[in-house]
Amino acid sequence: MDSRLVAELQRSIKDCADRGLSVAAKWSSELYLSIPRHKREAISEHATAFSTSTPARSRSPHPPLSFAVASPVVSVGLPIQGDAGNYASLLSPERTANRIPGIDLEQSEEAHLLAARALFASKEFRRAAHALQGCKSPKAQFLSVYCQFLTSEKKTERNWYKHFNVRGQPPIPFNQSLLDYLELVKNATDPWLMFLKGLFLSRLNRREEAIESTIHSISGYPWNWSAWTLLGRCVGDAQELASLLPLLPLPASHPLMQMFQIKTMNELNSPTENELALCDLLLSDDYFRGNPWVMSLRACVLYHLHDFGQAEKQFEKILTAAPHRVDDIDIYSNILYVTENRLKLSRLAHEFLELDKDRPEVCCLVGNHYSLRAEHEKAVKYFRRATELDRTYLSAWTLMGHEYVEMKNSHAAIEAYRRAVDINRKDYRAWYGLGQAYELLSMHQYALHYYQRATALRRPYDVRLWQAQASCYEEIGCTRNAVECLKRALLGADSREITINLKLAKLHEELEEHTEAVAYHQRVVETCRAEGRPVQDFAKSSIYVARHQIMIPGGDLTLAKECLERIAQSNVEEVTQAADWLKKLKSVMLTRPPPHDT
Repeated sequence: MDSRLVAELQRSIKDCADRGLSVAAKWSSELYLSIPRHKREAISEHATAFSTSTPARSRSPHPPLSFAVASPVVSVGLPIQGDAGNYASLLSPERTANRIPGIDLEQSEEAHLLAARALFASKEFRRAAHALQGCKSPKAQFLSVYCQFLTSEKKTERNWYKHFNVRGQPPIPFNQSLLDYLELVKNATDPWLMFLKGLFLSRLNRREEAIESTIHSISGYPWNWSAWTLLGRCVGDAQELASLLPLLPLPASHPLMQMFQIKTMNELNSPTENELALCDLLLSDDYFRGNPWVMSLRACVLYHLHDFGQAEKQFEKILTAAPHRVDDIDIYSNILYVTENRLKLSRLAHEFLELDKDRPEVCCLVGNHYSLRAEHEKAVKYFRRATELDRTYLSAWTLMGHEYVEMKNSHAAIEAYRRAVDINRKDYRAWYGLGQAYELLSMHQYALHYYQRATALRRPYDVRLWQAQASCYEEIGCTRNAVECLKRALLGADSREITINLKLAKLHEELEEHTEAVAYHQRVVETCRAEGRPVQDFAKSSIYVARHQIMIPGGDLTLAKECLERIAQSNVEEVTQAADWLKKLKSVMLTRPPPHDT
């Protein structure tokens, strides 16, 4: 990581903090802390030398990245909508030259900005906005609009909770003032104000415009992680992400591009080995070795790839490096739940309850702890507490739905899953949960619809989802469709899997397609023998294969005999059946002429 990027990262800590973007400032500061000390000191020495030996206006042949990199967006034909202008205007020399008057404005409004930042830190947003009345600098405008927005958000949420269970209440709070705030920033060219514009457009469900405005913001100031997070939330699926990446104003090798790609693929529940390789690169000595945030990205990739063992080891390393880090502890608890590590999950729950009981991630952790102990009522209590702390906390709504399914309360489960879908329609787990709940109610057409929605969001070879669809098709009498779904499931299944093969054999029998049925039974026999499984696992399949070979003209009687003798010599319940078929086989072998030599 070269000195220019290190300097930009360092500068972003103050730039984000000055505007109240505490999450982005924390993110930048943690990344900066993980950069080797000698690189940080070199930047500090350079800054000190620069401030004492050069004029105020930089003569450096390398202008800041924000204005040095020409955006590729216009050249590839991104449609420009609304009043945002175009990328050329963002990066023009005139814009660069106008930075000095903006800085002069900030200096003249310094007292107002200092007061506003102090009030903002105390969460007195109304007073902070009032302190900035009449201020004209872009930084003051940003803080003013942002404070007004946060004030109205608190009011909207408070009013929404007053009528939480009223019929006709929207599923999530909707801020009626968003259009007014959008009007304040509609002609903005400052990258920070354009971030706010993108935020308001996103909340108004004007997704394409939000993406465009956020890309403009990133072009003007790449190191605002809040803008990247917003852009990721606007992405619908992995295919859309792939088409969006070339439109971004940074090269694919830039660490911001790599982190954005990994983070977004995690949120879409569909990372690949490619994202895992990018994590390893970012954790190398050249970038952010030992950084807990990047390590957590890697752990989440492993989790979504179902490599729970390695994911657990990665979280252990994170807790060693940052023992009080709460972020993503809920994902770690999911891993311990799936692997049924009761002892470690219990210890973790007690430790983090002591640390911070009012974080939704901790409530989710404790909920998983009780769920693994089959104390579903207590688990629901903690998942509900998590949603009260953060109404947009998707995992808690989904896990609450899972608990209600365990309690056979399908209607409550459906309500919880619907809340999750209202928050994020891209998460396949809530759609899958809805399918399960409706299947419990024997409403298989509805269940099928939701399973199909989940499958569309998931990677194409998710075995569990295709099996769920097959079950619904079978229940409504569409056996042919069930067969096709199970064939898709086989594509993503383990090569040693036999359950799907047995199910396919059964369905083909029902369709009177005996050749196909015997092929799947034969596969079961071969797999079980290769794995050294007990005879009882493949006894029925062996008898079916043998019977088929005996009954058809020109069948393989040697194969039939081998299958039947293996069963007859065992102690499984099919022994008598195998002995009967062996008698029939002997009479067939006596009457059937031997095959002609060729």
